[in-house]
Amino acid sequence: MQLRYVFSELRQSLRRNLSMHIAVILTLFVSLTLVGFGILMREQSVKATDQWGSELQITVFLCKARDDNPACTGEVTDTQKQAIADVVDKSSEVDKYRFESKQEAFDKVKELLGPEKFEGPNPAATAEDMPQSIWITLNDPDEYKGITSAIVGLDGVSSVRDQREVVGPILKSMRLLQFGAATVAIVLIFAALLLVANTIRLAVFARRREIGIMRLVGASTLYIRLPFLLEALVTAAISVVLVGSTLAAIMYFGVEQRLQQSVGFIPWIDWSNLWRALTWIAILAPILTLVPTLLVSRKSLKV
Repeated sequence: MQLRYVFSELRQSLRRNLSMHIAVILTLFVSLTLVGFGILMREQSVKATDQWGSELQITVFLCKARDDNPACTGEVTDTQKQAIADVVDKSSEVDKYRFESKQEAFDKVKELLGPEKFEGPNPAATAEDMPQSIWITLNDPDEYKGITSAIVGLDGVSSVRDQREVVGPILKSMRLLQFGAATVAIVLIFAALLLVANTIRLAVFARRREIGIMRLVGASTLYIRLPFLLEALVTAAISVVLVGSTLAAIMYFGVEQRLQQSVGFIPWIDWSNLWRALTWIAILAPILTLVPTLLVSRKSLKV
């Protein structure tokens, strides 16, 4: 197999159909950027849920030493915790629940606000300043009044927080953005598939005489198809680089330099989330270009 001929054909085909390839790259760039944006919004939603709980959860904060609630006379005792757990166990509205210790609460606050504020001789807070809590997951988000009324007023209970009021609007906004990005991305991906198919069809048509000669001299199907497959990979690789650069810029200038500075109480996505999104994009992009190329070239090369 003469690779020099294959790469020569690749260069000529890219130059000959330059405008079509640019259109494919731009369409892939926009659609895959929206796909990446949707993945990042999902990661952001998961982080917010891990930090604050979901819309199905209510949180029961237990009494601590020097509690703001005057009904709390001191740190919640093991007997009081067991009595609260018994009430939760008997409720038909509860799906599951878990206790969160002082140290677990402290670790979450450190991750959210930065560990530097909690180090040194005068830390902003210590683990002992955090309350213990019970995170209750409901069977039905609309069925919560029974368990709430049963817990409020029990010995050892400082307050009850309804997570739906806290995270509901934020999670709904994230889901709306995620759904919008996915919808537009699907339409653009369909357009990209059509563009790739048309581009390869034009490339095959422009080289139909050479392909006919190659078939007469016994060239293999893989050898004839290889320049078209490489074209597909080149457009996919350029698109992935553009998408990666754009999402990295959004991550640095948008999230790190602005959102984390101005809205610090929200646990924002980090670079590990971006790399996971780019991995999916790097897998999806070649599939979007190679599949239509294989289908179109298979049909066209039979002529």
